[in-house]
Amino acid sequence: MGSNQTVSVPVEQHTQQQHQHSRPVEQPRAITNNDRDTPTPVRTAKSPHTALKYYSQYLTHYERNEILEFPHIYFIGPHAKKIQATTTGNDHHYHHHHQQQQQQQQQQHTYNHGYDDENGDYKIIRQDHLIYRYEILDLLGQGSFGQVVRCFDHKTGATVAIKLIRNKKRFHAQALTEVKILQNLVDWDPEDKHHNIRMTDYFYFRHHLCVAFECMSMNLYEFIKKNNYQGFSVGLIRKFTIQMLQSLTLLYKHRVVHCDLKPENILLKHPGRSTIKVIDFGSSCLETERVYTYIQSRFYRSPEVILGISYNMAIDMWSLGCILAELHTGIPLFPGESEQEQLGCIMEVMGLPDRYLIDQSSRKKLFFDSHGNARSVVNSKGKRRQPATKPLAHALRSNDLLFLDFIQGCLQWDPANRMTPMEAMDHDWIQQRTNNTNLASTSSASASASSAYQFPR
Repeated sequence: MGSNQTVSVPVEQHTQQQHQHSRPVEQPRAITNNDRDTPTPVRTAKSPHTALKYYSQYLTHYERNEILEFPHIYFIGPHAKKIQATTTGNDHHYHHHHQQQQQQQQQQHTYNHGYDDENGDYKIIRQDHLIYRYEILDLLGQGSFGQVVRCFDHKTGATVAIKLIRNKKRFHAQALTEVKILQNLVDWDPEDKHHNIRMTDYFYFRHHLCVAFECMSMNLYEFIKKNNYQGFSVGLIRKFTIQMLQSLTLLYKHRVVHCDLKPENILLKHPGRSTIKVIDFGSSCLETERVYTYIQSRFYRSPEVILGISYNMAIDMWSLGCILAELHTGIPLFPGESEQEQLGCIMEVMGLPDRYLIDQSSRKKLFFDSHGNARSVVNSKGKRRQPATKPLAHALRSNDLLFLDFIQGCLQWDPANRMTPMEAMDHDWIQQRTNNTNLASTSSASASASSAYQFPR
C-alpha cells in the first residue's frame, strides 16, 4: 500500500503497516465537491472488538476503551498524530449528558482530557477520526460557535462539512436549537427543493455536539470578492433571488425566522453554477419563541431590530433587500460603522421613519431627539449622513424600475408593509426569470472562481 494512501479499518485482511509510513499532513486548500484525493470508501462496518483485535496498535489507550461505545467502526485514523488523553476513566463515551460531564472536565488539569484548547474548541488533528467513521481532511473555518472541518465519510463515501460546537454550555444549548430546526427543514422538504442547507447527521463525540452537512462551494461574499466587487447582472441576481425566496417561503410557512441572512450565509452549490443554498440556522428561532434582541449582522439588520421594536419574519425580507443591492453594486447598501450610523445609512436612502414607529422604539433616545429628528452621527471618515439625501436608484446605480420596485418592497420601514416571500415570488421582476443557469455568460468571476468553501464568519 502506497505511503500516501489512507488506511481504513480492514475489510478483508490485516495490514502490518506502521506509523512511519504515514503521509505528510496536508495544509488547508481550496475545496471542490469532486475531490480526487479522498480515500476509497469503506462501506462495511466492523465491530469494535474486531477493530481492537487487529488494530489496537493504532489506537491510544483512551481509544481502546472509547471504541467499545461505538457499535460500527469504519475508520480509526491509523496515520494521525493522535492526542494522548490524560484519563483512564470510563466517562469518555459520547452521550447526551453534556452538562454533568462539562463540570467534571473543568475540575481536571487539562481541558477535556487534552482534546480541547482553553476556549473549549476541539483540537483538530488531520487524518484522525470522528466517531470512528469520519476522517478529518481540512479545517474549513471557525467562529464563536466552534469550528467547521471537511471530512470524508467512510460509511457512505461522501465528503461532508462537520460543524464541531465549542464545548461550552451556551454554545451547546443554541446548537441544539439549530439541530432541531435543521431536522425540521429535512422533514418539511423531503425532496430538497427549497434551497436550505441539508443536515446529513448529528452526533456527540468527546463532549462536542457535531453537525454534518452536505459540502458546498464558496459563499456569495467570496463570489462578490472574486468579481473584484463589481457586482453582477440583474439576470443572475434574479436567479439567486428566486432560490432565496424559495427558502424563505418554506420558513415563512412554518413561522421560522432565519435572523442572520447575509452574503456569507448563502453558498454556491457548485463552482460556476447559479444553484445556491441558505446556511447557518444557528441564530434562527420560531416567530413565537424569540429569544434574542441583538440579532442579524449589522449591514443587514432591520430597523425594528435596531430600534428595539418587536420583530417577526419580515426581518429576513429586509436582509434580502440589502443582499440584492450588494450583489448588484458589489458593496453593502448600508455600511454603518455602528448601530447609530447604521440607522443613519438607512435614513440617508429611505428617509425618516414615521413617528408611530419611533414612538414604539425602546431605544429612540439613542437615535432621535424629542421632536423625532435624527441625531447627527459622524463616522470615522468624518462623514455625516443626512436623511433622504441619496435616492435608492442612485444608491443601487440602477434605472431598472422593476428591480428598484422589488428592492423597495423589501426595504419598507414598517415590517407590515414589506413584501412576504410569497408576494415577492409574484412580483413582476421575478416573473422575468430566465432559464440559463450557467454563470459563465453572466460573471467574469466564474472562470477564476475557486470553491474555497467557507462557513459563516
